[in-house]
Amino acid sequence: MNFFSAFLEMFRNSDQFIAHMSAEYGIYVYLFLFTVYFLETGIVICALLPGDSLIFVSGAASAAGILNPLGAFLAIALGACFGNTVAYGIGYFLGSKIYDGSIKWIDQQQMAKTQAFFAKHGKLTIVLARFVPIIRSFAPLVAGAAKMSRLNFEVSGTVGAVLWAGIILAAGHLFGNIPFIKNNLSLILVGGIVLGLAPFVIGYIVKKWRQHPDEK
Repeated sequence: MNFFSAFLEMFRNSDQFIAHMSAEYGIYVYLFLFTVYFLETGIVICALLPGDSLIFVSGAASAAGILNPLGAFLAIALGACFGNTVAYGIGYFLGSKIYDGSIKWIDQQQMAKTQAFFAKHGKLTIVLARFVPIIRSFAPLVAGAAKMSRLNFEVSGTVGAVLWAGIILAAGHLFGNIPFIKNNLSLILVGGIVLGLAPFVIGYIVKKWRQHPDEK
């Protein structure tokens, strides 16, 4: 199975994909999970990777004996923590440049939403942002650019990653083998991606409408 076909298989038959990865590559399936969550948080252009939904599928796979629950938890939580650290460093290095639109791969609309999230939730932002798709990928950049205390950031990021990974994995473990859910795991995975894309699509439509309000 080449990379492209494997990627497609993840969406068509997500539970079988995880089972195949585990059977074919053994412990490297955990490296795959680590990489997904490292990229989702550490590299902002990867914010649309299937975060929450893939954790749920992994929880269901652990209930079926395909994955080790502790191994999946550690891979996901550590990937998120290391991703946080990298994104914080990027934000710290870039500073105010992340806001002026000169960096094309940083979506300014999502950055504005993240700033508003920071203003509303203060020190809890890094913990709470972990549960909000897209925002969790931009929050470390904002924290780094704002020169948030590194210790406070790392503690908050770790708490958020542990709670996030643990809660969603547990939900997948408990409910993932209910027949209706088990038969629609791929739909759940795709649905998670659609929800992640929705803010971008809606934001783009609203922006265009505001630019040309008289056009029908």
